[in-house]
Amino acid sequence: MMTQMIPNQLPLQYQPRQATIKWKPFSKKWKDYIHKGFKSKMSVAEGSVRSGKTIANCIIACDFLERCPDKLHLATGSTIANAKLNIGDSNGYGLEHLFRGRCRWGKYKDNEALYINTLTGEKILIFAGGGKADSYKKILGNSYGLWIATEINLHFDSDDSRISFIKTALGRQLASIESKILWDFNPCAPTHPIYSNYVDKYKIINYLGGYNYQHFTIMDNLSITPERLEEIMQTYEVGSLWYRRDILGERCIAQGLCYEYFANNTKEFIVKDDYKKNEIIKITVGVDFGGSLSSTTFVATGITKNYEEVVILFAKKITRELNPIALESEYIQFCHEVFDYYKLFFITRCDSAEQILIRGLRMAQANNALPTTILNAIKSSIINRIRFINRLASSKRLKICERCKDVMVDALSNASWDPNKPDERLDIVGFKNPVDVLDAMEYSLEEDMRMLIEVG
Repeated sequence: MMTQMIPNQLPLQYQPRQATIKWKPFSKKWKDYIHKGFKSKMSVAEGSVRSGKTIANCIIACDFLERCPDKLHLATGSTIANAKLNIGDSNGYGLEHLFRGRCRWGKYKDNEALYINTLTGEKILIFAGGGKADSYKKILGNSYGLWIATEINLHFDSDDSRISFIKTALGRQLASIESKILWDFNPCAPTHPIYSNYVDKYKIINYLGGYNYQHFTIMDNLSITPERLEEIMQTYEVGSLWYRRDILGERCIAQGLCYEYFANNTKEFIVKDDYKKNEIIKITVGVDFGGSLSSTTFVATGITKNYEEVVILFAKKITRELNPIALESEYIQFCHEVFDYYKLFFITRCDSAEQILIRGLRMAQANNALPTTILNAIKSSIINRIRFINRLASSKRLKICERCKDVMVDALSNASWDPNKPDERLDIVGFKNPVDVLDAMEYSLEEDMRMLIEVG
């Protein structure tokens, strides 16, 4: 693509040599992403390891650098070494190879830089690391046209735009003649702010100039032979956390999980909807009330005869703010679903901090003759609740019905410890917070924790 645009009258030091890059066929997903990237102001490639995300962005960057009017541009990684390896080299497919014969490494005001001769003049691509709290200082003072970043989730960010590397870099593009943003990263925890602050947020809004997002897996990289792919697969346990993240490119937490055994063995816990239906001896519904950017959740758990197992029967997560009338309507519907299936009277345990909402539910219960009694949640210590669920999981006594697996697996697989508060879960603001679901589940089980532990 680029070699056809190289003029014949280049200076001697930039005379191109014969291209040596031997491209493998591009998958359709790659082609679609690259073609859309040529026309979009921002492109984001997320996905598994070895899926070719950075190389795809490098190809888009080449096209942009060839024709853009700005002289200064920015390439970043978590460290400068990471940026040079992944964007500059990239196993022979990076920018220094794509511009082979007409680029050179050098310094630009004490910064590592790649000097590139293009149809529209010399371009200077400054390389920098963005992973530290003071990294922003290295990119101040310049305006950049292109910003290509690898592992963007490892770049330092902060609500304070003065010290946030990501916000500083975006701000450095405001005065450019023509700007372009190219990001790539491996999936991380669904609650990571890179999603809510940038990647997913930009999907929703009408991003001016065009927004190009694509999710890649290792199977989208056709340069990996079937034989090599099979070798790689053999090093992973199918269904494990690492398989989901590295091979399937799913968003999941790799470290600091509250329920690590569950996250690595999710398939063991899923059962059919009618699992031991006639052996359920007790049902309790837990309710966690939502609020500003938090979910309202209902979780119904059943206990089998002799307190042998806990089965998550129904779960509902409502990712919008509810007024009291809407809340009561959702609760009534949930109660009917539980009773219609199991025909058992049940207890409801609600977050005791919301007494006004609880009074509303009690009125709804009375007016609709709902087969339940509404009580306050016991709200025992969070660490004891976590240990209890881990005990059930490790002893294979926790089961989740198919109909509610999406809600429950997402919550249990993504709950992590709060690095700043020992023995507590990380509780974030947002509808993706797994704690809302887990609180409701735990409220439904607290009354029977002691008996379940003694039996187990």
